[in-house]
Amino acid sequence: MTERSYPLRDVKKARTRIRLYETGLSMMKTRRFGEIMVDEICREAETSKVTFFKCFPQKEALLVYFMRVWLTNRMLEIEEAGKRGFGAIRHLLDSVATWHEDVPGVMPSLIAFLAQTDMHPCMPELGEAEVHLLFPGREEAAAEPPVLPALFRRCMLEAQSEGTLAPGIEVDDAVKLLWTVFYGAFLTARLYGSSDIRGFYELHLGRLEKS
Repeated sequence: MTERSYPLRDVKKARTRIRLYETGLSMMKTRRFGEIMVDEICREAETSKVTFFKCFPQKEALLVYFMRVWLTNRMLEIEEAGKRGFGAIRHLLDSVATWHEDVPGVMPSLIAFLAQTDMHPCMPELGEAEVHLLFPGREEAAAEPPVLPALFRRCMLEAQSEGTLAPGIEVDDAVKLLWTVFYGAFLTARLYGSSDIRGFYELHLGRLEKS
């Protein structure tokens, strides 16, 4: 479908949400999310606060939107490349490291946000026009909100069936450990003042994988 196939109102709303998303992401190249005010995002995006809150009910919803777009792209890459098990997990973790190099403010901000909540946030639904603009040519695969716990479980089931999961580790426990790796290894690298995010990920992931 082309952009003209969607109602003009939907396209305008989608473009506004994406402009706010891109503006916030650009600002996080030098600052953390908590340091950025909604007024600043609106000024840079040339929109009003009223419009911002029509698009995102609260400021933190924009942070979750960052995760939605990023994770959808990663899952599309995993599917398109046919990655499975630990190969898929390594692709995901390598992408986190790359994301941090490009936009240093996102991952620390996301960890800080999660520390104040009791569960991993559900990824937001996107409108059809929004999906088209963000993921052209891949609309059908990108429409479904990504579910990180489900990806972790699927990968560990694949690792188990392929014989690459370390002996003595059950799938449920492996999924729990992947959460620790995904956020904890990143945080540990930061605490050690290391820029080698990939090395810390590999150190932790090696405890899960059969040698």
